[in-house]
Amino acid sequence: MTQIILDTLNQEISQLQYGQYPPELYEPIGYIMSLGGKRLRPVLTLLSSSLFDDNWQQFVKPAIAIEVFHNFTLMHDDIMDAAPLRRGKPTVHHKWNNNVAILSGDVMLVCAYELLLHVKPEKLPLALKKFNRCAAQVCEGQQLDMNFEQLPTVSEDEYINMIQLKTAVLLGLSLELGGILANAPLQQTDLLYQMGVAIGTGFQLKDDLLDVYGDQAKFGKQVGGDIIANKKTFLLIKALELAEGNSKVTLQSWLNATSFKAEEKVKEVTDIYNTLHIRSLTEVKMNEFFAEGLHCLDLLAVSEERKQPLRDFIERLIHREN
Repeated sequence: MTQIILDTLNQEISQLQYGQYPPELYEPIGYIMSLGGKRLRPVLTLLSSSLFDDNWQQFVKPAIAIEVFHNFTLMHDDIMDAAPLRRGKPTVHHKWNNNVAILSGDVMLVCAYELLLHVKPEKLPLALKKFNRCAAQVCEGQQLDMNFEQLPTVSEDEYINMIQLKTAVLLGLSLELGGILANAPLQQTDLLYQMGVAIGTGFQLKDDLLDVYGDQAKFGKQVGGDIIANKKTFLLIKALELAEGNSKVTLQSWLNATSFKAEEKVKEVTDIYNTLHIRSLTEVKMNEFFAEGLHCLDLLAVSEERKQPLRDFIERLIHREN
């Protein structure tokens, strides 16, 4: 079922028209949307709707609204992070320039709202309210992430709160929206939201892990980019908390360095992570959130048969390598 949903989404996305003139405004939108990705957010929306309504096909356009919004945030995030790659291809601001990427991203947000207009009229106010709150939270999370770059230390709780805002709430909305579209009871949509936030938190922790330990050919982004940029990821936060003696001095020297070879910094900091067993500590925390999300799925008042496609999809997320 998941593959059918994904094929349907990709076909619909390939046929979307964002606008034509001036081409410099619209071509970057088609470019970033054509890079594919996992489409996990709209897939979650449609899998969620299928828990309560067999006709999930009627909800494809609102589900794509989530994907367009997600890619809008990526286009702007890549500028702020000075990221060279997105899904193994040049980022929009590298292929064009920063100004084009900013303006095209703005139009993408408008396109997301246009797609949301396909929500049934009686459900539209609630869908818009949830979408708007989530969109604001994503921006709050991004601002906190940038703030953290200027702080000497960040606590684990502060970091978890930031990634829940920046990343996890959008997965929460994805699942919640599916329930809203399919007219699920409030208690069930609340569970869907909680499940998405928990899974999304684990998903971001996994992303942090893959940034250091992933295979770049599979990961699609620059491995070690977080280390190079001194990003306050869970791994760095735990390393700063646990490092002592020479490890602490060496780690701090790399964080303070203004001129360095990127490959050397990535190797040295990764060696410190290995010494402190940061990988296993991250995996433990990540799996706590995945377990919480699966528990919410268990609590949903629908048959196990209906839950199975969503459960299978979440299990694949948990074990992903990219």
